[in-house]
Amino acid sequence: MGLIDKVLGLLFGSGRNLVAETAEVFRVNAEAQANREAGLQGQALDQFGREFLAGRRCLFDRFMDGLNRVPRPALALGTLGLFIAAMIDPVWFAERMTGLALVPEPLWWLLGAIVSFYFGARHQAKGQDFRRDLAATVAAAPQVVRTVEGLRTLRDVSADVSPPVSVSVATTSSSAAEAVVQGDDANPALAEWRALAG
Repeated sequence: MGLIDKVLGLLFGSGRNLVAETAEVFRVNAEAQANREAGLQGQALDQFGREFLAGRRCLFDRFMDGLNRVPRPALALGTLGLFIAAMIDPVWFAERMTGLALVPEPLWWLLGAIVSFYFGARHQAKGQDFRRDLAATVAAAPQVVRTVEGLRTLRDVSADVSPPVSVSVATTSSSAAEAVVQGDDANPALAEWRALAG
């Protein structure tokens, strides 16, 4: 027992764990790594919080942030309020709508432009990104068609050609490659290679 105690004391004694310390040479200690990452994230959040609050000291900034949040809820709640007002007092509602009917058309266009710019900026940016991705996909379509046709030609040639047993794989692949490469363009180097291979 004394020998086992000495060996275990050497490995795990005196507050050290020789096995864990040796393993940490080859693999990162997951607990220590998690503590480091948590500390780093905490410091980053503290820094972001200080930067965020540093720009919020002014009363004007807080007022403008609050004002920027008003139009969407005001428009939504105002529209619902119009429906409620039409049910509660139809005469009052009809008087207001008659007043709106007198608004000139250019003013409606201006209001539509303002609301469109306010609500449509993000929608427009996303739509442009979608159209850009769609255009890139459509532009790549001819190359995809040529690749598929080449693969089909390669498959057809390999199915039609029944080489004798003594023919090597390199000869079969070169004849299939010739079938794919043949096109309208004359390539002297390729013609010379075909003559030497044939």
